[in-house]
This record gives sequence, C-alpha cells and structure tokens, in this order.
Amino acid sequence: MISLVKVRNHNYKFISAKPFAPNLGAEIYGVDLSKPVSDEQFEDICQAFLDHQVLFFKDQKEIPPDVHIAFGKRFGKLHAHPAAPTMEGYPEIFEIHANENSKIANGEFWHSDVSCDEQPPLGTMLQIHIAPLCGGDTMFSDMYSAYDALSKPIKKLINGLSAKHESEHLYRGRYADRGVDDTNSTFPAADHPIVRIHPETGRRALFVNRTFTTKINGLSPDESSTILNLLFDQAENINHQIRFRWSINDMAFWDNRCCMHRAIWDYWPEERKGRRVTIKGDRPK
Repeated sequence: MISLVKVRNHNYKFISAKPFAPNLGAEIYGVDLSKPVSDEQFEDICQAFLDHQVLFFKDQKEIPPDVHIAFGKRFGKLHAHPAAPTMEGYPEIFEIHANENSKIANGEFWHSDVSCDEQPPLGTMLQIHIAPLCGGDTMFSDMYSAYDALSKPIKKLINGLSAKHESEHLYRGRYADRGVDDTNSTFPAADHPIVRIHPETGRRALFVNRTFTTKINGLSPDESSTILNLLFDQAENINHQIRFRWSINDMAFWDNRCCMHRAIWDYWPEERKGRRVTIKGDRPK
C-alpha cells in the first residue's frame, strides 16, 4: 500500500491554494500573473511551490512575454534550452506548439526538463494560449513519493549511485521542421545522483527518467538496464501521478527537482500552443 503524505495546509495570506491531490499539486487563485506580483503574494507562491511541487494558476489572462520573463527571474537566472527554437524577440521564451503539420509534440514522454544539463532546471512555467477542444492534458508524477515507496533494500542499493543523462539521441534533428539546423551543435550530457536531495526541502527524490537517463555508472549494461527499468516503472507508477486538464490561459509551474511530467499528444490534428519560461537550477546532490 502507498502511504500518502498528509496535505500541507500552510496559512497562505495573499493567495488561495486548493490541493489537487494528497501528494501533488495545487490550484492557485487570487493572483493576477499578467501584471507584477506583490512581494507578499510572491512569498506565498514560493511556499506553495515547495509544499505542492506543481502549481496550477487558474482564472488568468494571457501573460505578456516580458511579464512572464520577469516573474521567472524572481526565482533565479533563466535557463536556455540547448536545442529548441525560441520566441522571436524573446530568447528567454520557448514556444510550445503542435498542430496538424507537426511531426512531434514537446514532452510526450516522461521526463524532468533537460535533466541532461550539468545544472538542470529548477522549475518550468508554462501558460497555454491555444488548446484543443479536448485532450492535450499534462501528467505529473511525484518523485518524493516514488522514492519513499521503494523498499529499504532498494533504497540502500541506489543511494550513492549516479547515472548518465544524455540528449544527443533526443535533440539531434528534433526541431528541423521548425527551421533549426543543428548540424554543428553539441548536446549536453551529465552524471547525476539517482537519488537527489532537494536543496530547499531536504527531502529525497528519485532523479531518473526514461527520456534522458541512459545508464547507471559503475554497473554492467545488464545490471544497469535491470535496475533502471525498475526505477522507471516506479517513477511512472499511477499511484504517484496526477493528470491536469488545461483551460485557456492556465499557467502551470512545476518543480523539476522532485517531479516529472508528460504531455499527452492525443489531439492531432488540432492545435496546442503556449509559452514557457524555465528557471536555472543547481547541480543535483
């Protein structure tokens, strides 16, 4: 049986937070992200982010690109994607877009954003402006609870091990249909602990994903594959998941250090479009 973490009900004074599920997620009301956020609201948002791992800001207007960028910068320096094209005039913004002509959709497999970087992103802020009539949901999975639910022998085995995260296999040629020529590009790879300690909460979380993690360092290929597949299955277990259905102008802000996500591409040939700002993180420990 999965042990559920008690929902954290901090006394937020300047926003309203409605828990989405016992372990993961909260809907946020009472703040307008289309204009600068007050210091008091920002403090509440920071606490809610640590409490719930992914925040869904509801009842929003479209956020102007410069306001979106400024809000992201309040959490830290912004992260530049190593492969994806950016919004014209706003290099800090990654445009998410899929339509009838798309050959891929962004994020359609379980992952933590750009975990192949030496300093993977702290968090990602995505606002959706065009959505299909139905479908196009995003799933999130709680890596705290994924780790907590492992048996003691498996925890003992994986604590202290590191894994290789690579991106060549994913990014090479991925954005050719959007005009990106990556012939002379090199793509990041990094070693990270399989179990990372969140720098702000101190909690342990699984930090492997099927998109970027390719092998466990120091093990034979068979050993690495066996253990990674066990951990991938654990990370993707339905007991750790939520599924978010977007409304126009919803903004989701998720913590890449302790949750994964997957965008469901079930709406072809309809269109889905949004803007994403990503905050640079630290080196996992």
